[in-house]
Amino acid sequence: MGKVHNPDGDGVPAVSTAVSAARRKHAQRQNNEPDPEEAPRHHATNDHETQVKEEGSARRNITRKTNNGVDVGKYDAARKRMGGAGKGKWTQAMDGSDTLPITNLDVNDPLYDEETLEGAVLVSAQSNNEDDGVANGTKVYDPVADRIVYGPKFTRAEFKIRVTDALEEYFDSGDADEFIACITELKSAEYHAELIKKAISLSLDKNSREKELISRLLSRLHPIILTDNDVSNGFQVLLDSLPDLCIDAPDAKTIVATFLARAVIDEVLPPAFLSSRSGEVTEAAVRLLSMEHCGTRLEHAWGPGDGRPVGEIKISMDQLLKEYLLSRELDEAARCIRELNCAHFHHELVKRGVTAAMEELHDKSDSNCVGINIDDLDAVAALYAFLVENSIVSESQLRKGMKRLNDAVDDLKLDVTPNAPALLIEFQRLLSAHGVNIEKA
Repeated sequence: MGKVHNPDGDGVPAVSTAVSAARRKHAQRQNNEPDPEEAPRHHATNDHETQVKEEGSARRNITRKTNNGVDVGKYDAARKRMGGAGKGKWTQAMDGSDTLPITNLDVNDPLYDEETLEGAVLVSAQSNNEDDGVANGTKVYDPVADRIVYGPKFTRAEFKIRVTDALEEYFDSGDADEFIACITELKSAEYHAELIKKAISLSLDKNSREKELISRLLSRLHPIILTDNDVSNGFQVLLDSLPDLCIDAPDAKTIVATFLARAVIDEVLPPAFLSSRSGEVTEAAVRLLSMEHCGTRLEHAWGPGDGRPVGEIKISMDQLLKEYLLSRELDEAARCIRELNCAHFHHELVKRGVTAAMEELHDKSDSNCVGINIDDLDAVAALYAFLVENSIVSESQLRKGMKRLNDAVDDLKLDVTPNAPALLIEFQRLLSAHGVNIEKA
């Protein structure tokens, strides 16, 4: 029978069979009627069993494991094949060795090894006396490892870094007690000899104040922190490293020789250290110690800019000004003023220089004489012009010093000379003649 040509659609239902079936199922669900076409589902006990291939197949025969009702609802790692569950671990004593009491190891035992001591780490040789070891920092309790550590708390490189930081802070504050507390906290007495070399080498390229601070620090550290052996070993290491230090500081030998002589004066270094060694540096230190009044001279070995009190700085200013008025050497006076290392106090130098010139004029001529010699006043004006030109004394300090002179002109008339006002005006004219204008400054 061929295809039926029915273009009009006569006899064809308006709704398809699938749509009718869907509607029928929806109506049954609304009325809670069971669907006769759907059979009830029952799970068999072996539905989840892994299908086992026939024997001899290339695939593995795998059977799903069940717990058979044991520890239902609990995770049992011991029953998991890949759970670990103490794999490779003894669950019970095998030979009873773990129950034997722990006895102290015999030093004479051939198998005795200090590194296997429980609760201790041997870093370096310890002191024979435990009390000395604790005092010198060779026996330290490490809170991180919760054990006692024998030897220094830090390595040599770490110790140098921490000492460098402590010295830089000491240069700024000048507090020796704080530095001593920092060194004590390091608990590395074995490296204290490095402290001398590090302190002196850092001060080589610094000013007189820092060198004086190091000399005072060494006298504070000895003998509590630095022992006699530490001092001798430290200076010996310093002498051995002089060729390298001279590359960065050409005058390192002269400075180290001064440190050696100053240490002997301060009773930090024994004189036998110099007599038992030969060399250019030790010979220079011996010459410093052989000078007349060497004690007083070496106490001020680093010059007036070593942080001494204001009164001593004023005395140094008076001495260099009097020497300049006699010699008229500008370079030598400028060098002495640089050594003062007190740029903030140069206004006092201006005041004292003009006052000294007035006193010299008053001593040389009669105070009532009209035509007085102003050579000393002109020399001081030339000095200040030279210092300003070479940026040794700032113009603000010069202006401040002149202001102090103008404010104290009445005292100068009584204490120095009655011609103080006229001399002060003349001094300002001489400064202008040398190219320094106070008004512009």
